[in-house]
Amino acid sequence: MNNTPLPAVELRVPTEEDALNWHRAFNDPDVMEFHGGAPAELSVYEELTARQRRHHAERGFCLYTLLDPADGAVIGFTGAQPWPREWGPAGEIEIGWRLGRAYWGKGYATVAAQKALDAVREAGVQQVVAMVDARNERSIAVTRRLGMRHAETLHSPTSQREAYCFRLDV
Repeated sequence: MNNTPLPAVELRVPTEEDALNWHRAFNDPDVMEFHGGAPAELSVYEELTARQRRHHAERGFCLYTLLDPADGAVIGFTGAQPWPREWGPAGEIEIGWRLGRAYWGKGYATVAAQKALDAVREAGVQQVVAMVDARNERSIAVTRRLGMRHAETLHSPTSQREAYCFRLDV
């Protein structure tokens, strides 16, 4: 059994400046392997952070900026939002996470996702999903640590990749 202490994390509603922080943290082909393969343009993160501020104002949760409390560094994001596509669990609340490469394998995603689940629960959401590329073993491991169950296997209509839909009653 692993007795390594879990890291401390802080979540905050994304600021306008976090668009640049997310862009920098995710500007790595390894980070983007299961998210289109190539780093996204800054404008993608500008729209995404603005949408998350709206989600938080309207729903009480969002994809939060994930901070290392030791130095305030932006690690990535974690949180929940409505599934944004027409296929898959349309209309459901998806929990997700993405971390800068330097923070992988240290427990940040699991600890932050647990905190994000608290916000979702507090907002009255009763179930969340996580859509994970079937090849993404690291994220599949996070879903297991969160107690999620594999509910179905889908295929992305754009990439034709296999994706797993995990569910959790909160």
